[in-house]
Amino acid sequence: MTEAAESAPAPVVARVPVVNAANALTALRLVLVPVFAASVVVSGMTRPGWQVIACVIFAVASVTDLVDGWIARRFGLVTAVGKVADPIADKALTGAALLLLSFYDRLPWWVTAVILARELGITALRFWVIRRGVIAASRGGKIKTALQILAIAWYLWPMPAALAAVGPWIMAAAVAVTVVTGFDYIAQALRLRRTAA
Repeated sequence: MTEAAESAPAPVVARVPVVNAANALTALRLVLVPVFAASVVVSGMTRPGWQVIACVIFAVASVTDLVDGWIARRFGLVTAVGKVADPIADKALTGAALLLLSFYDRLPWWVTAVILARELGITALRFWVIRRGVIAASRGGKIKTALQILAIAWYLWPMPAALAAVGPWIMAAAVAVTVVTGFDYIAQALRLRRTAA
């Protein structure tokens, strides 16, 4: 090895600042959760104007969930804080929506229980294997998220009776995909544990 090679400086790895656009959107989603919940409570799921406001807030918050991940990957803004805060914000928004819909008798409690059990379980699994690898979001997981968002928004919006009847079918599809993809993530986690053992 030459002297020049020995004295060559180590490559500098750029540090990603915690305060960045992706994390700002995640923080915005967290802030919107109580605002959304308050809007649903004020609406009582009987006042159309407030239902529309709640639905719009939910939609905006849901869009930030899609955009912050894209920004983080596209511009290299992935941080440890973002990896933890993003799923927390996601589950807080979905969980608040489902719990409130069940509280106001728009959604059976068992549906809320199944979805939240899956979401919290998979989040725990991700942390369980985080030192061994990352369980990436699958195409099924993305379809699950889209169906959940659509179903929740459908329930929130003051639909006429004929259209409101479509909501349970969308939610049924969301629950089915939620359960199936949950088993897929469990299999991925177990494979990661075995290969890294």
